[in-house]
Amino acid sequence: MAYVITEPCIGTKDASCVEVCPVDCIHEGEDQYYIDPDVCIDCGACEAVCPVSAIYHEDFVPEEWKSYIQKNRDFYKK
Repeated sequence: MAYVITEPCIGTKDASCVEVCPVDCIHEGEDQYYIDPDVCIDCGACEAVCPVSAIYHEDFVPEEWKSYIQKNRDFYKK
């Protein structure tokens, strides 16, 4: 997985990240958007346009939001 969408996205769900993703790896869930870890090419385009700073590279997710790494993976296991 390259990028992870975290808590600030909940309730906001701005689609800017979806619009700039060159590989269509961001999908809308019930409460937030999610990045498919098997499709993401680690380009960072989504991070740059997020208006609520909810997107982080997996290696830099703040400690309080580390659980979103697994939440993101679990979304695609359904």
